[in-house]
Amino acid sequence: MPNNKLPPEVVKHWPEVFGDVEIKAVPIEYIHSMRVYFHDGRIWEIDMNKQKIDSQNDIGSIENSLETFLSEYDEDIDHVDFRLNSSKLVQDVKSKTQKFMKKRK
Repeated sequence: MPNNKLPPEVVKHWPEVFGDVEIKAVPIEYIHSMRVYFHDGRIWEIDMNKQKIDSQNDIGSIENSLETFLSEYDEDIDHVDFRLNSSKLVQDVKSKTQKFMKKRK
């Protein structure tokens, strides 16, 4: 069974919340970068911060491009390492929690 826990470098930003979180998928907005490791030793770094994301169409386009890329190189890829933008994740979770708590009063 795969490890669905957040990596330690993400958990350290907010351990009391992220320590017990299991993930199934991560929205593209929270991916900082990707490292693609190939069987022949090459490593490609894809900087997601350079992608301009202004709308859901942009997100869909980037997701489709990544899916195409990963499918095209599937036989050559050893593994992919997704790097999360943990500060954005913390900020958004806190913001959404505050909004939720205000509505509950």
